[in-house]
Amino acid sequence: MRITTEAKIANRERILAVAAQLFQEQGWESATTRDIASGAGIANGTLFNYFPSKEAIGAALMEVMLTGAWKEFGRRRTRQESLEEDLFAFVWAGLKGLRKARKYLSPAIEAVFSPLSRPAREEAGAALRIRHLETVEGILVDHGIERPLQAVTLQLYWTLHLGVFAYWAADDSPNQEDTMALLDRAMRLFAGSVRSEGGANHGRKTE
Repeated sequence: MRITTEAKIANRERILAVAAQLFQEQGWESATTRDIASGAGIANGTLFNYFPSKEAIGAALMEVMLTGAWKEFGRRRTRQESLEEDLFAFVWAGLKGLRKARKYLSPAIEAVFSPLSRPAREEAGAALRIRHLETVEGILVDHGIERPLQAVTLQLYWTLHLGVFAYWAADDSPNQEDTMALLDRAMRLFAGSVRSEGGANHGRKTE
């Protein structure tokens, strides 16, 4: 019997809900795809029809949470912010969106993401990483920074972002204030580097 589109969507959503719960309760390393399939009421082989790996499940969970956070960033943005303020707000919106998953994100980061700025699209976190970097490129262009951007520019940003991400995942300071301070310094460093590459036109808003 052929499964309907509605049933496929329901199965996918159930897999993600079970995975999120197991990751929270057991941790990223301990929760297995077999556990997730069992909790979702499907065969282990059937799970791989929806997600090829645990990393792909983790990336899908992050995408759901980040999509809402990035939309909120877009709604709140006034386009009067400085480049540093825009970059800070974008990254911090994402971190806030992922807050409920913070417990298991630290060990998942290396598994889901790599520091490459232009990865092969079949990697678990590739689509999410590319979407993130495309938004950053858009922010830079909005501030007068012309395309094409040098590959090393996005590499620098992604390396800084991953460092902040990893620090945030284990930050026990009140309201993750230490992460906010680190993010502020990282985005100022990145913005300064971009401006130094492009001269006087970098960082100036377009009309």
